[in-house]
Order: sequence, then C-alpha cells, then structure tokens
Amino acid sequence: MSLSETCPFGKTSPPGKNWPCFAILLLALPAGGCFQPLYGEAAHPGLTEDLRAIAVEPIKAAAPNGPLQNDLDRIDHYLGNDLIANLNGTGVGPEPKYRLTITTMLQTATPTISSQIETANAATVTVTATYALKRVGVGETMATGTATNATVYDRTEQRFANLRAQRDAEIKLAKSLADEIELRLAAYLGEKK
Repeated sequence: MSLSETCPFGKTSPPGKNWPCFAILLLALPAGGCFQPLYGEAAHPGLTEDLRAIAVEPIKAAAPNGPLQNDLDRIDHYLGNDLIANLNGTGVGPEPKYRLTITTMLQTATPTISSQIETANAATVTVTATYALKRVGVGETMATGTATNATVYDRTEQRFANLRAQRDAEIKLAKSLADEIELRLAAYLGEKK
C-alpha cells in the first residue's frame, strides 16, 4: 500500500482511515524546528551585535580615473549601501568596534560580436572587491580577503535598453558581492566567539 493510497489528500474517506497520514505528519513535526542559521545568534551569541558594530568606509576604486570610472562609482555606491543594510539594517547601531575598507576593480568584456550589425550582443561585468576588517582605535587588521563576482547582460541596438540592462547587472552584482562579504565576515567573527 503506497502513501497516496493511505493518505488521499483532497479525497473524502471514511472516519478513521486517515490515521497513517496523521501519524506521518505527527512524526515529521519535531524536525521542523531543528534548522538554524549557520552564523546566527543562537549558534554564536553576540555575533549580530558585532556585525552591527562594523562601520563601512566609503568604497574606493583600485585604479581611479580609468575609462570605466562612472560605472565603478555606481557599483561602489550600490555595494556600500547593500553592505550597510546587510550588516546593520536597523539604522541604529552601537559604537563602531571595527572598520571595513574595500577597494574595487572593474572589468568588462564583450565576448560575442554579431556579424550582421557588428556590435556585441552580450557583455560581461566582473568586479573584484578586496576588503580589510580593522579594529577601531588599534588599527590592527583582523581579516582580509578578496571577493570576485561576474554577471552577463544582453545588449541590443537600443542604447537606453543597454544602459538599463547594464544598471540591473551592476545592482545584482553589488548585492551578491555584499552578501558574500557579509558571510565571510560573519564566519570570521563567529570563529572568534
């Protein structure tokens, strides 16, 4: 007898015939509360407060005044905002214990060219963010790392559609970099607890 035969969801059955289905659901109920975030407050008490105590410095470009400076300035802005929201989305935080400095580098590539219109029909944007977490007052570098992410967007003959697609790719790229850096910082601070 299969589960679908003993537990006919959506079908009416005589009273007392659904006990196997009820027993399965009753046995699965305790397992629902067993899952916890890997770097959460329950596993590492005080981690949330430590993350809130990270002050994100203005993000700087590794090669200022390059040909892609405006694009990189936009990505830096999105990345900084996403990091601030991820680390301390409350808007109210404790006195900073740590300072996070980030430098970014941008690369773009157009790997495919359409032979009919002689323009690229896709573009790849790659950003490398090098970060350093320092203790406030002491200046001691606690953690460093590099996070790299890339995204591809389609290009057309319409200029404004290309600009919008590029901006959407930059926003997505900054969000994924912010999430990766936040996770690495949480892992580092969680190990210190």
